[in-house]
This record gives sequence, structure tokens and C-alpha cells, in this order.
Amino acid sequence: MTVATGSQRQTLMMTGLSRSTWHYRHHPRARVPDPVPQRDRAYPARIDDADRAVISERITAGWQAGHSVDHAFAQAWDDGVMLGSRRSWWRIAAAIEDQSARPVAPTRRTAKTPREAPVLEATGPGQVWSWDITDLRTPWRGVAFKAYSIIDIYSRKLMGWRVEDREADELAVEMFRHSIAAHGAPNVVHADSGPAMRSDALKTFLGPLGITQTHNRPRVSNDNPFSESEFRTMKYRPNYPGTFTDIEHARAYMSWYVPWYNRNHKHSGIALFSPDEVHDGSWYSRWQHRERTQQAYYEKHPERFRNRPRTPAPANIVGINLPQPEARNQTERLHAA
Repeated sequence: MTVATGSQRQTLMMTGLSRSTWHYRHHPRARVPDPVPQRDRAYPARIDDADRAVISERITAGWQAGHSVDHAFAQAWDDGVMLGSRRSWWRIAAAIEDQSARPVAPTRRTAKTPREAPVLEATGPGQVWSWDITDLRTPWRGVAFKAYSIIDIYSRKLMGWRVEDREADELAVEMFRHSIAAHGAPNVVHADSGPAMRSDALKTFLGPLGITQTHNRPRVSNDNPFSESEFRTMKYRPNYPGTFTDIEHARAYMSWYVPWYNRNHKHSGIALFSPDEVHDGSWYSRWQHRERTQQAYYEKHPERFRNRPRTPAPANIVGINLPQPEARNQTERLHAA
């Protein structure tokens, strides 16, 4: 190959080998019977064992007094003792076999008492609302419109919404003012821990109305499942634009989507009834029709069933982080006709 190319460098480049690899493969070093690892080799800059022992003693004494390695290093320096660099002290500290005396620095997570999981229960509409804000993508990188929405966790009905170009406390307060005026005040409003959700402005507005506020735990994604589920429904619809050219485009889509969702969406979480039907109680008459249809099908084709089928109904208890056995996903709620 070298003869063909006329250059050893070009030949090695074509074969994917570096010159150093080629050299050491053809001129291997003599093997040593008991090689010494690099970390144990003697070299002029190496700190000797006596000095390492002194450094280890000072570090351990500092740990027992609740001090860091940096503190021990600085204290030795102040005492006129210089046995190695600051980085060397940290390397020696890492190699100390007994680390039990090393103080544990509190982290952001362990420094505070863990927040209790929010436990919310609704046995009817209008009791617990959940709200959140999601991004609506635009053609411009780093720019997104903000879709605010409030959902009743029992009926899954959207009780309020708005689309803006930013998250702002006063916009959230205005949305709740209109929603409460139209539907009445809930007992509880739940949200994640974003700035707009924990704002003093919203607390000042909801507090005098006797509305309790609850929030997600930090870094827990399933404490606000109803709002997250609704956003997924919105963004995974076949006709979802994906990208909105301007804020009016986004508002026009939401103006269509919210009425469709409330009136027409067959929601899997409420036994395939619409949020409006569960909210106003009209689901039951539709359930009766479904029940008659299902039983007639069973009478006609019993061979297709192992047991007599049961027509699903919305759960009579809905909540967040409900303990078992209260968290029943498909509890039948059938009333006398």
C-alpha cells in the first residue's frame, strides 16, 4: 500500500490507523514482569508517604470537627504548613479508607422536609378544579404561546381557558374570576408548583372565597394527572395544527376545541361519556340506552361472552393520590330510574 501511495501517512490514513499505533505495533516495548501502576510510580513531583499521612490526619481531624477538606487545607496553610496543592488534598481525601467521619452536606432535596402528597377527592362536579399552562408551538425558535385551562376533575369539563403570549399572575386571576362567575366556586383548586400557580395574586383572590389551594410535590409528574391528560388529548388530535402562526390562530383553535371537548369528546376516563353529560347528570339516560343495546346484543349472541356483560358507568369517587380501596377507576354509579 505504501508503494502504491508513495506516503506512509496517506496509507495509514486510508487504513484508519494512527502513526503512533503503527509504530508501537511494530516496535513493542519490552514486557516488565511486575509492572507498577501509574498511580504508584515514583516521580519527582509525587508527595511522599510521610506528607500524605499528615494530610490524611488533618483531613480526618477536620471531618470529626465538622469541617470540609477546603477548611482543613486553609487551616494548615494558616498554620504555615504547606504539604501539597488544594487539589492534592481532595485526591488524598477521596482515597482515605474510612469515610464515616466525613460530614454530609445537605442538598436542596434533603435540606427541607419532604412535601406531603396532595390527596383530593371529588364525589360530584364543582368540588375540585385542576389547572395548568401548556406551550403552543410557533414557527420561531424559543417562542411559544401559553394555553391556560381549568378542568373539573370529576366531570373532566373545561371550566375556563385563555391563550396568551406569556405566563402572568394577573391573567390567571382574570381567568378564574370569569370561570367562577360562570360556574360557581369550587372547594379546592389544584395545580403544579409553577410561579403563576403559587402567586400571591391568585392566593389573594381565591382565599377570601374559601377556596383551598393545593400543589404538586417537587419533581413528581403524576400529582396533576387530569390537566396533563387533557393537554395530551388536545395535542394528539388528528386535526391539531402543531404549529400556530400567530396568537389569533391559537385562540381560534382553542375556541373550537373547548366546546368540542366538553360536548362531543367520548372521554375514556368517564366511561366514554362527554364531560358535559357527566357534569349535568344527563349521562344516566344515555347509559340506560347503552345498557339496553348491550343486553340485547348479549341475548342475541350469548356464545360470544363468558359472562353477562356490564355497561361501564362513570366512577362515583374521583381524586388525586386517593388511598386504596377508595381509588376505584370503574366503580359503577347506578341510581334508580
